[in-house]
Amino acid sequence: MAILNSIRKRGIFLILIIALALFAFILSDVLTKSSGGPKGQTNIATINGTDISRQSFMEEVEVTQRNMGPNGNASQAMNSVWDRELRRVIMEEQIEKAGLTVEKAQIDNALKSALANNPTFLNEAGQVDDGKIQEYIASIQASSPEMYRQWLTFEENISDNVLQSTYNNMIKGGLRTTIAEGEQEYHFQNDNLNFQYVVMPYSKIADEDIKVSDDEIKKYVSAHPNDYQVDAQADIQYVLFSEKPSEEDIEAARTETTAMLNDKIEFNKDTKANDTIAGFRNTKNYEEYVNANSDVPYFEQWLFKENLPPRVADTLIKLNKGDIYGPFSMDNTVNLVKVLDTKKMPDSAESRHILIRYVGTMRAPETVTKTKEEAEKLADSILNVVKKDRSKFVELAKEFSDDGSAQNGGDLGNSSPGRMVPPFDEFIFSNPAGTIGLVETDFGYHVVEIEKQSSPKKAIKLATVIKNIESSDKTINEVFADATRFEVAVKKGDFTELAKNQSLEVKPVNKLGNMDDNIPGLGSSRPIVNWAFNEDTNVGDSKRFNVTDGYVIAQLTRKNPKGLMQAADASAKVTPILRNEKKAQKIRESIKGSTLQEIAKEQGVSVQNATGVTMANPMIGSNREPKVVGIAFGTKPAETTQLIDGKAGVYKIKVTAFNPSPKMESYVNYANQMTSKTAPAAQNAVFNALKEKAEIEDNRANFY
Repeated sequence: MAILNSIRKRGIFLILIIALALFAFILSDVLTKSSGGPKGQTNIATINGTDISRQSFMEEVEVTQRNMGPNGNASQAMNSVWDRELRRVIMEEQIEKAGLTVEKAQIDNALKSALANNPTFLNEAGQVDDGKIQEYIASIQASSPEMYRQWLTFEENISDNVLQSTYNNMIKGGLRTTIAEGEQEYHFQNDNLNFQYVVMPYSKIADEDIKVSDDEIKKYVSAHPNDYQVDAQADIQYVLFSEKPSEEDIEAARTETTAMLNDKIEFNKDTKANDTIAGFRNTKNYEEYVNANSDVPYFEQWLFKENLPPRVADTLIKLNKGDIYGPFSMDNTVNLVKVLDTKKMPDSAESRHILIRYVGTMRAPETVTKTKEEAEKLADSILNVVKKDRSKFVELAKEFSDDGSAQNGGDLGNSSPGRMVPPFDEFIFSNPAGTIGLVETDFGYHVVEIEKQSSPKKAIKLATVIKNIESSDKTINEVFADATRFEVAVKKGDFTELAKNQSLEVKPVNKLGNMDDNIPGLGSSRPIVNWAFNEDTNVGDSKRFNVTDGYVIAQLTRKNPKGLMQAADASAKVTPILRNEKKAQKIRESIKGSTLQEIAKEQGVSVQNATGVTMANPMIGSNREPKVVGIAFGTKPAETTQLIDGKAGVYKIKVTAFNPSPKMESYVNYANQMTSKTAPAAQNAVFNALKEKAEIEDNRANFY
């Protein structure tokens, strides 16, 4: 009571404190949102001092994803826009330094090229019409501000492309190989050496006899920083608690589906009497029954064995009209099947047609002006002609058919049952080859000839009830409880051991990048990637995530910042290099002789010969040894090199002959060959070099 009285006395004071606290919370949220995102960032990135606005970038991503269609996702759209913006900013800087500008005539020409296949902007001659462009711009400017903004962006991109093309052409124009370089290439390809050599292969020393420490790997990586730069990376491991149906759920679905076979009694409130509702076994209207009771609508089609689910195909194709099979489980469904009809029919047919459309038929172009009566009359006339003389079919199809097959004489090629619209399909598979007839569909009147058919074989028509097996509330609650218990346990216990004790599969995911979207086994998982790279997430931390199929408990197992590769990651590349260096040292120390013959005898190897070795193709036996061959070319005939550490072993070479190639009057062809090789790759090479040199602050991971 004393506490309650104290609260009552200070009621106004407490209300004021609570109000201020709420106000501070709301104000903080508003300030955070208005500041543009995490840590007050308003820019997606800064490239060489140029900011890319978060808002404009996100608008571009939204438009790009919309243009990608239903299969495009936000991650793909974001990466596409990022690549485009990165190139635009970097290239604009270079173009400005070069003092390049674009003329209106250049933009107009590029614009017309881009619109050359768009009928909206073409005149009767099939050319891009300036008037139509201006008419379109005026139209969208008045009716759709969004489309007008997109048009302005399109024009801006055209201008950027023209400038970039000009810049790249300048680069290519400067990449001319000199005659001196052509002469050098000629000699690289044609001058050759003959020499004797011995090689002590590194393989003579077992790998396990050579130890390479992590410190040695670190030292090597530090000495070669440009070769071992990596972006920020993270490793995680996770377990999935899937909300898939339990055995109890599957059995319940099977029981429910089995009950659908039989009639059931329902009380009719209107008649105050019991009604008998026909089950799957006795219903008279299978299309209506399936559409009312199946999770997949009724679809009427003749099916051959190869069209049936492989697991039950042998059983179903042997059934007779009226037979029922099921319930049977398949994937995540329970199925009931009744055979409505069987017959023997071809599984493929070749046909041709002459289509006569009329106003109102499906996909009829504006050029179609015939009435239905006029179309039917024309189709009947054509039918009478081709029945009397089949040789006229091609000629009449080219003249009268209102679809794309006209240019092929009406030929529709090979078709399987169900591919064509039902009336057409029924005609070509229910009549023998050689039949000519008239078929009406939603597209108009078809004069059809069946040219060829395959040999008839058994086909069945099915009514199929498909019920999805869904997890019960009980199963969903149990999965949630299991995931929660594991989430709590891993805060103090060992992730792997706990998973093992519960028979859970631990899935490791290594070398995640901070802009990765896909996680193997889970698909698109940006929330997990963002968490792994969050500065507040430390190695050993774990967290639960909601996913489509249930819950994921993830643990961060490694986290490396952008910079030099860690020893563990560099080991696969660096260890063989350092191991061979150590082997080379041991081999050198073991050599006492000075001549090839002495070394060969003491090392248990043979003196070998190499002939016609060139700088362009520095092969010694089966090994490519550019360093060894380069030193050999710098050695005079009859002289012997020092020991050389090659890629496959330690070499010693005695040059026996240098065979220079004859001089040529001109080396222009070689120079041109080199130019043709280097110029095509120049555009990407220049951009990649500029990108590598650019200062890029990439904040995308804070927003996506």
